[in-house]
Amino acid sequence: MKKIIKIFCGVILLLMFFTSCERLVFTGDTPNDPVTTFDYLWNKVDQQYAYFDVKNVDWDDIYLKYSPDIHSDISDDSLFFYLGNMLNELRDGHVNLFSEFNISRFDISKLGPKNFDYRFIQDNYLGTDYYSTGPFRHDFIANDQVAYVRYSSFMDLFSDANMLYIFDRYKDTEGMILDLRQNGGGYNLNIFKLLSYFTMSEDLLYKTCIKSGPDHDNFTPEEEIYATNYDTILHYTKPIAVLIDRGSYSATSMFSLATLELDNMFLVGDTTGGGLGMPNGGQLPNGWTYRFSITRTLTTDGLNYENGIPPEYYAVLDSTDMQQGFDTVIETALDVLLDR
Repeated sequence: MKKIIKIFCGVILLLMFFTSCERLVFTGDTPNDPVTTFDYLWNKVDQQYAYFDVKNVDWDDIYLKYSPDIHSDISDDSLFFYLGNMLNELRDGHVNLFSEFNISRFDISKLGPKNFDYRFIQDNYLGTDYYSTGPFRHDFIANDQVAYVRYSSFMDLFSDANMLYIFDRYKDTEGMILDLRQNGGGYNLNIFKLLSYFTMSEDLLYKTCIKSGPDHDNFTPEEEIYATNYDTILHYTKPIAVLIDRGSYSATSMFSLATLELDNMFLVGDTTGGGLGMPNGGQLPNGWTYRFSITRTLTTDGLNYENGIPPEYYAVLDSTDMQQGFDTVIETALDVLLDR
């Protein structure tokens, strides 16, 4: 736990330093015209964004594309439109522009089709008498051989009591399905807490580094992040199928990345949406604010899955299956679990 706390504290301190420095730069004499604002944002992204190579974006070309449209008498609406579109060239859900009248965002649904229909699952697997324990919706499926557990957001907190009830209820099952499809992320500390219930060892999960200089390849040395043992008696170490899709983003991608190092967990579904970088924000000369990713998260052997973690077993919803009452992803997971 100390290593995890250390890296998160280091990142937080760095973010506070960046943000406070940017605010100190601006004085009453600082120009806040549209051209200055555009150049300021372009330069900040150029010097601090972490994924130009992974996103295959030539930021100099982006400048040439957008700068001709920026002039001194452009309206705030138009300036916001161009700045927002420029940022969306990064195709990163952790990149935003904020003004008093709008928020610019990259729509991660553009990455691929939604691979989840909770109403269908309720109608064909859970019924109406499923259990709600903390943030989890769950019940037996496959003739009581497998536990189905839905966790819709890493924003939602859970307790040992929640997990104790779930693990006791399903202690005799052959395996568990943890459905994280369309889980857009949330609190990073929930990643380690949830993982701690599924492993009894402190395995190396991934590595991380922080953008540290103006060149695109300037990063701090990689830090190793390990699974956390909370000294709890609560563990479920039978096979666990983690269901993912393109809407599994940010903390959910981080969780999915960590499962690659755990022998009892495997990914089923579609590639995640990515979002493995921690965002940092700042203020523009005209008062608007922004954020973008300034960290990298890598597998233990150095692979970068910012564009999405692929599943071990690929499956997407099939209309023919659904007409027969089957969720293709759940059925794929069941086949693997019951084979094991």
